[in-house]
Amino acid sequence: MIDIRLLRNNPNEVISSIARRGIDTTQLYKAIELDSSLRSITAQRDKVRAEIKLISKSVGQAAKNLDQSSIEALRQESRQLGDKEQELDRQVEQIDKALRSILLATPNIPAIDCPDGAGAQDNVILRTWIAEKGIEAEFDPSLYFDYQRVPHWEIGDALGLLDLSRAAKLSGSMFGLYKGKGAALVRALNQFALDLHSELYQEIHPPSFVRSETMVSTGHLPKFSDDAYYMERDDLWAIPTAEVPLTSMARDEILSESDLPMRFCASTPCYRREAGSAGRDTRGLLRLHEFNKVELLAYATPSQANQVHQEILSSAESILQALKLTYRVVDLCTGDIGNSAARTFDLEVYAPGCDMWLEVSSVSWFSDYQARRANIRYRPNSSEGKKSPSFIHTLNGSALAWPRTWAALVETYRQSDGSIVVPEILRPYMKGMERISFD
Repeated sequence: MIDIRLLRNNPNEVISSIARRGIDTTQLYKAIELDSSLRSITAQRDKVRAEIKLISKSVGQAAKNLDQSSIEALRQESRQLGDKEQELDRQVEQIDKALRSILLATPNIPAIDCPDGAGAQDNVILRTWIAEKGIEAEFDPSLYFDYQRVPHWEIGDALGLLDLSRAAKLSGSMFGLYKGKGAALVRALNQFALDLHSELYQEIHPPSFVRSETMVSTGHLPKFSDDAYYMERDDLWAIPTAEVPLTSMARDEILSESDLPMRFCASTPCYRREAGSAGRDTRGLLRLHEFNKVELLAYATPSQANQVHQEILSSAESILQALKLTYRVVDLCTGDIGNSAARTFDLEVYAPGCDMWLEVSSVSWFSDYQARRANIRYRPNSSEGKKSPSFIHTLNGSALAWPRTWAALVETYRQSDGSIVVPEILRPYMKGMERISFD
C-alpha cells in the first residue's frame, strides 16, 4: 500500500500521480480525513490512558496514607476515564479499519518515467528482437512461410501433442492437456529456465495454496478476489502466480542490507479464473485457467531496484533469444500497469500461426507497495550506529509462462512437412531429439 505519511504530507502530488492511472481518486481525500481523525482520537485516547496511570499511582499513595475517601473518589474517576478510553479505543479501531480498507484498495503510485496512457493502445514498444536475424530490428511478417501460419491447436492435434477436447471433458473449457512429446516439450522449457537461473537465483518450491493475508500482501486481495480460486472449507487460495508465496516468505521480518538483493526463482502451477475473458483469446493455449511458469523475484533496497529490474528483464529476454523466438519489449502505460506495480515491461512473443503478439512475461517493479502490505523491512548498514529499519522494494518477472511460449514455439518451428524442429537449446532436455514428427 502507499505510505500514508506521503499522502498526508504531499496530498496534491500523491493524488495527481495516482490520477495518472485514469481512476477516480475521491477515496484518497476521504483517506486524508480519516487519517486526521485517527491521529486526533488516538492522541485523546493516549492522553486518557496517561491520566488513568497517574490516578493509579495516586490511589497507591492514598492507600499508604489510609485515606479511604480519596481512594474511592480516585477509583470513581478512574472508572469514568476507563469508560471514555474504551469508547475512544473503539473509535480508533473503527477509523483505522476504514482507513486501511481504502489504502488496501488504492493502487501504487506509477513511476515518474512510466508512460502516460489510458490503456493497452497507449503502451510503448521499446524494441523488437528478430529471431531470424538475431538482432533488434523492424518486424517483417514476410520472414515467415505459409507452413508456419498454422495455429498451434491444429499443429498439436495433428502431431498428437495437444488434446484440448479431453481437457474440456476432464475440467471444462480453458484447460490444457499436453501429450507425449508435447508434454516433454513443456518439461524441457521449464527445466531449461530453472537451470539458466540456478547460479544467481535460489530455487524455491513453495506451496500452491496460501492464506488470505499472503494474497493481500501482493495486492491480489481484496481487489482481484473474483479472478482467484478460493477454497472456503480451508480458507486457502490457489496461487495465481509464484509471486504470491515468494513475496510473503519474509513477511513481518527485518532483513539485513548486506543480504540484499535476495533473488528467488520458482516453478509452480498458476490458477486464474480469467473473469471477463469469455470469447477473448480463448482458443488453444492462449488463455488458460491453469498453467505452469517459472517466476523470478527479488527483494532489494531502493537504490538497487532499477538495476535488479533491468536484470530480471534481461534474464527473461535471454530465454526467448536462446529459443530463437521473435519478441518485443513493451513499456506499459499508467492506464495498463497492474494495481501493485510502479513500472512494468511486458515481453510479447510473436506466434505466426495465430498472427498475434502473445504476452509471456511481465517484469515489474513494485517500489515499497507490497513490502508495506507484507511488513518486510531491512536494517540499513551504518558506520554511525544502528539505523531504523526501512521497507524493501520487491520486483518480479515470469521467465517464462509456458502455454503461450509453447504455442509460439511450435508455430515458429513448424516445417513444410508438418513436423517441428526442436530448438537446439532444448535438445539436451529431450534426450537429443531434433525433430517432432508424425508417429
